[in-house]
Amino acid sequence: MLLTQRKDAFVKLGEFLSQFSTEKITKKDNILFNDMFFDAFKMQIKRAKELNGWFTEDNVLFSLESWSLALTETNINTWLKPYEINKIPAKQVAIIMAGNIPLVGFHDFLCVLMAGHKVLVKLSSNDKYFIPLIAKYLEYIEPGFNGNIEFTEEKLKNFHAVIATGSNNTARYFEYYFGKHPHIIRKNRNTVAILSGTESDETLEKMTYDIFRYFGLGCRSISKIFLPKGFDLNRIFKASFIHKDIVNYERYANNYEYNKAVYLMSLFDIRENGFLMLKEDQSYSSPISSLFYEYYEDLEELKTRLSTDSDKIQCVTSDILELNTIPLGQTQNPQLWDYADNTDTLKFLLTI
Repeated sequence: MLLTQRKDAFVKLGEFLSQFSTEKITKKDNILFNDMFFDAFKMQIKRAKELNGWFTEDNVLFSLESWSLALTETNINTWLKPYEINKIPAKQVAIIMAGNIPLVGFHDFLCVLMAGHKVLVKLSSNDKYFIPLIAKYLEYIEPGFNGNIEFTEEKLKNFHAVIATGSNNTARYFEYYFGKHPHIIRKNRNTVAILSGTESDETLEKMTYDIFRYFGLGCRSISKIFLPKGFDLNRIFKASFIHKDIVNYERYANNYEYNKAVYLMSLFDIRENGFLMLKEDQSYSSPISSLFYEYYEDLEELKTRLSTDSDKIQCVTSDILELNTIPLGQTQNPQLWDYADNTDTLKFLLTI
């Protein structure tokens, strides 16, 4: 199968996914195999929350919409331009996927197939249905994918390389079992925001979407903010108010009440507004419904610290120009060339 065929198949997948957005679900004309797959996707979107309580319809649709915007001909060509993707012997690449947010393993899946390899997927029990549906659609769009995509619930075997994503604990397990193979093994990482104090209320409101999207479960969800001395924390609460209804969601509310009780019993000093808790803490990983913050005095010292702790950080967001970081409000919209953990997955796959 030629690279042009693989690219064209994923462009058509993007067109298919464009029918599912956070605004509405609309069946379009001239979408290939729509009669076979549209209703199946629509049903799975409706059922997702029954199978995983964190997969609300809004979050699932946000993920599908994000991928539809990413999988355009222009974006794919821009992404692939720096690489020499020649015809290479197809090798079997195993992917162990996480399930913290919808379709979290899709980028690895895309990379393996775009590189020209075969993919062996071990799905998370928390996200078992969307990627197999997507795989089936791709096989109809481009029959050359038949035989190149396999899913398994058994112990992984007969693979040449592995990409595994999990917690810090499971990463040690992955290192033990897969360390002798070419591999990418990902651990826990978190996203931090750095504020200057001069941000407008509108900018802070945009930032809060990067806090609350996916209930904060994604590695690109802001879990820690660095604030200049004297910053008024009430500005964070004010900007967050548009998300107040999140506490009506039972799972989130249970986490809020539990973590609040733990903080109070431990005599921690927290500030809260009924759906978000702010806690001054040097850690990067805050529990659901909490946001850690820390004050800084010297931006250069902070940059040095973040560089030292780079293995704990997924991305940094700020509107401070000299930092050259992701703009506030944009962490949940990665491009195809934004690789997890800053590890070039496609480059790895082209050299195994």
